[in-house]
Formats: sequence, structure tokens, C-alpha cells
Amino acid sequence: MKTAGEKLKREPLVHISKRAALPFWKSWLIRILSIVASLVVCAVIIVLFTGDNPFAIYGTMIKGAVGTSRRVWNLMQNVAMLLCVSLAVTPAFKMRFWNIGAEGQVLMGGLATAACMILFGNKLPPALLMLVIIAASILAGAIWALIPAIFKAFWNTNETLFTLMMNYIAMQIVAYFVYIWSVPKGSGKIGVINATTNAGWLPSIGHNSYLLNIIIVAVLTVLVYVYLKYSKHGYEISVVGESENTAKYIGINVKKVIIRTMLLSGALCGVAGLLLVSGTDHTITRDTAGGRGFTAIMVSWLAKFNPLYMVLTALLIAFMQKGATEISTVFGLNDSFSDIITGIIIFFIIGSEFFINYAVKFRSHKEVEAK
Repeated sequence: MKTAGEKLKREPLVHISKRAALPFWKSWLIRILSIVASLVVCAVIIVLFTGDNPFAIYGTMIKGAVGTSRRVWNLMQNVAMLLCVSLAVTPAFKMRFWNIGAEGQVLMGGLATAACMILFGNKLPPALLMLVIIAASILAGAIWALIPAIFKAFWNTNETLFTLMMNYIAMQIVAYFVYIWSVPKGSGKIGVINATTNAGWLPSIGHNSYLLNIIIVAVLTVLVYVYLKYSKHGYEISVVGESENTAKYIGINVKKVIIRTMLLSGALCGVAGLLLVSGTDHTITRDTAGGRGFTAIMVSWLAKFNPLYMVLTALLIAFMQKGATEISTVFGLNDSFSDIITGIIIFFIIGSEFFINYAVKFRSHKEVEAK
């Protein structure tokens, strides 16, 4: 039988407790300090393993992302596309529906856009063609998200696995149609669609090809923020996310909320597919989504499902990706090394959320024994 004194001595020296909500400036100060700490760690790794000047590498990252006006526009386009997909997954995540299928939903929206451009490009007036493209891409993304939503709502299937598998089905469907539409036949590549007529292409504003994409995503960001924060539907999403039983108790139709929210999520992914195919690439491949469906998960989580904060997190991730590519080119480093640098920075940023949500207190042996 252990004495009370012996039990007290076994109290942990490190005590972790849940914090109350931190002021806005303190939480962001912790995030900024985590970025600074990650840069210090990366500098040590750079010196140890490459012998290069870490400041030169960081300067190259900045130059690679925003070194010229063209690179700035390219960065903003990447931010816009990543932000659009992040906005799409956020309503579902806030409802605690883990939609890992954004990659496939974007691809299906892009496939619908490409199909309209190829099949109707020379048959419909430009304005009508664009309306058909918008409707088809939104509908395709929404339907692809609706399938796992129905199974979750009525049979409580695992949405994580379901939506993940839907990604691979979407990739194979796109690969099939790319082969069917390939130019020349059998090449496995479509090439630029309607290169001579620009039928189905989103119009440029001035000389800036990506400006319309950026404007559309900026408007969607505000709309999604208002929808989640101030609308009845947004309130229902929050309640379902907190507790389905509570939602049912106060009269919320949980099945309806799940299906409606996933329709919205898929529709926004369809818009992302439209912007990528009609506004940026003007073609479709199985890699059109470019992994944005998975990166968007991190963007949404880091921003705590707040669409306005997502602008900053999407900018940070896109900036690091562009900068990492540049240092691989300039310094002749393996692509994996630049990925390591990016991964370390992201790891520190994610880790900072622990210190925002929890307080860590260290106690000496004397303090423990005194208690």
C-alpha cells in the first residue's frame, strides 16, 4: 500500500492544461514566432547538409515567388485556386464531415468544363456556351459530392474512406476521356482546347489573364464567410458539427444538413475545376487538380475554418511551394530537399496550434514535493 507522500511525489513535472481563448494578437504572435523558429531550424539544416548560405536560399525563395510581376500574378493565381478548394471543403469540415474527396470533385468539375468546350465550342454562341459550362461544372462537382453525402446521411458510412476512393474513380474517368479526346489520337494528351477560337475560355481583364479568377475567388471568400457566420444554414452546420444529438433535439434535420452542405462543397469544387480548365490551363488531365484537394485540408485547418484567415494560410502555402521550386533550380538541390524545408516550416506552423490551445507549465521537484 503506497502512502499519500509517495503518490504526491509521482505528480508530473510538466503540466498541460487547456487554455481559455487567447486574444487575437497573442495567437498570431505565437504563429509568427513558430515561423521564425522554423526558419532558424531550416538554416541549421541547410548549413549542415549543403554548406550553402541560408540567407541566400531564403532570398531565392522570395525571388522565386514574387521576383517579377509575372511571378506575382502566377503566385496570386495559385493562391486563388488553393483558396477556392479550401473554401469548398470548409463547410463540410465545420460540420465534422471529413470530405477528403475535393480532388475528385475538382476533376469532375474540370471534366464537365472540358466536355462542354470540346462538344459545344463551335456550336453555341459564346455567352450561352459560358452559361452551359458554368452550370455543367457546378452540377458535376455537386453530384460527385452528393454520392458520399447520401451514403453518410442514410447509412452512416465512413465519409473519409468513401470520399478518398471517389478521388481515384474520378482520376480514371478523366484519364479515359483524355484518351478518347486526345490529339492526335492515342497520344494521351488533349492539348490546348479551342486554341484558335478561344471558345469557352474565361475572358481576360486588360492584359491580366488570371485577374478574373482572382476576383471570382475573392467574391466567393466573402460569400462563404457570410454564409457560415451569419446565415441560418451556417448556424445549423455549426450545431451539427458540435453534436448531432443536440441538433436533432432542437429540431434540425441532420440528414438534410449533411446533403445540403456537401452539395455546396461539391459545387464550389466544380467552380475550382471550371477556373482551372476554362480560366488557366485550357485543357484537362488527371493532374489538373494538382493535389490542391489535399493541401486545402491543411489550409482550412490552419485557418480554423475561417474563410478570411484562409487567405493568409493559402498565401503562405503557395508562397513556400513556389519558393521551394526556385531553390531547387538555382542551387541544384534535389526536389526532396526543398520539400523538406517546406515540410519543416509547415510542421512548426501546425505545432504552434498546440501552444495556442494548451498551456504548458513546468514545475520543479521542490514544488511537486511541497504539494
